[in-house]
Amino acid sequence: MKKINKLRMHEMVADELKTFIRERGLKQGDKLPSAEAIMKLLGVGRSSLREALRYLEATDVVEVVNGKGIYVKDTAHYQMSAKIQIEDEKSALLQLMEVRRALEVLAVQLAAQRATQEQIEEMQDYLYEIEVTEGPGSSAADMKFHQAIYKAAGNPILQSLVESVWELFSVFWNAPLGRQEIFNDSFPFHKTLFDAIVERNPTKACEELHKLMDSMERSIRGV
Repeated sequence: MKKINKLRMHEMVADELKTFIRERGLKQGDKLPSAEAIMKLLGVGRSSLREALRYLEATDVVEVVNGKGIYVKDTAHYQMSAKIQIEDEKSALLQLMEVRRALEVLAVQLAAQRATQEQIEEMQDYLYEIEVTEGPGSSAADMKFHQAIYKAAGNPILQSLVESVWELFSVFWNAPLGRQEIFNDSFPFHKTLFDAIVERNPTKACEELHKLMDSMERSIRGV
């Protein structure tokens, strides 16, 4: 028997919205029902929908335009993910770790050299949100922190490559192996990684990234 994942409400809402988009064949630019209509249809509250939309925006599935509505942004990412049938989730996560490590090592080295002050402040805001506002294990803020690093690398080709597989990467922030808290131990390395970027130290940034990834890998193997 397969392990049953324990999903939080906003994750179930996000899955339902992706199913809605896929089953109706919606394309980029198509408009979804209003927030009020979605809440009524799914029987969920505003906070759950808001967090679900935040997650879907982070993975480039939808775009929320204030005063206008919710629009499909790019279905290619999650459609690719949906086609991949994985029997052994732990093995898949470890394989994705190898890909993430390769891409993110380059990203943090470049970010330590190229990050603007505005980008550094953006990373700091997400760290604060994880630690103080939502606590370690926060999926959306953690995801945004890593996205900010890729953006700060200043390499459009690297960023485009990452975006093409981002929905696959998003499994790391979406209760992997049915446990939302699985990567809590890696949070201290987010802070030391950030410090290395602020110090403009690519070597140290790379070292801290490896520590972060090693911690995540231990957590995956330990489940």
